[in-house]
Amino acid sequence: MRIALLTDVHANLAALEAVLRHAEDQRALDEVWVAGDLVGYGPQPGECLALMQQYPLFAVAGNHDAAATGGMSTDGFNLEAAYANAWTAERLTPDDAAFLKSLPDVLQREGITMVHGSLRAPYVEYIFGEDAALAQFERQPTHYSLVGHTHVPLLIEEVPGRRRPILWPLSDGDVIELGERRLIINPGGAGQPRDGDPRTAYATFDTDDRTIACFRLPYDIESTQQAMTAAKLPERLIRRLTFGR
Repeated sequence: MRIALLTDVHANLAALEAVLRHAEDQRALDEVWVAGDLVGYGPQPGECLALMQQYPLFAVAGNHDAAATGGMSTDGFNLEAAYANAWTAERLTPDDAAFLKSLPDVLQREGITMVHGSLRAPYVEYIFGEDAALAQFERQPTHYSLVGHTHVPLLIEEVPGRRRPILWPLSDGDVIELGERRLIINPGGAGQPRDGDPRTAYATFDTDDRTIACFRLPYDIESTQQAMTAAKLPERLIRRLTFGR
């Protein structure tokens, strides 16, 4: 099977379309996996949900998905994020909301455990450093986990005999071979990158040769920004797409 691995789509239709078009141009997709935050921040939540559901979709809930459907409070969100989440909640159809509410916090498929933040705190924890990575490995029931939430492409490797894991930034064109080593994989933000590179980020998983390939793609950022402006979403959220921050 060939699977697209996404996280943090955040209702950015132009970015999602670019990802799926690029993935399909290489070879037909069998499934799409999303490690949370399908909505929030961006201007086209319904359109993005409809597009993703055209594929066999396996997804977990992120904090923005949960907050937009009443599953968690936005008290911990910054003001712009809370405003955008309230805007999103008002525009979800009953079917959209029901779909988001149906998403599990944790999902296992093809030997990979999928969660948005971490297994210790699925909606809250960011796996940026060694301590959070160690806690993830302690709870990880499979060799590999797929996470999001940070919007930054990152590979974390558990090394036998070494107390601390190794953190590797992921770049366009990197290929990860899945073997015996235990890994945490974050393909980066599809709809709102935050590593200083405004290009959309995603990966593909080939279950036959057990490899994950990482990609960065340009997309029509201005069309997303224009839609956000028309929706009167916060200016800072609009500007950050230009810089990938």
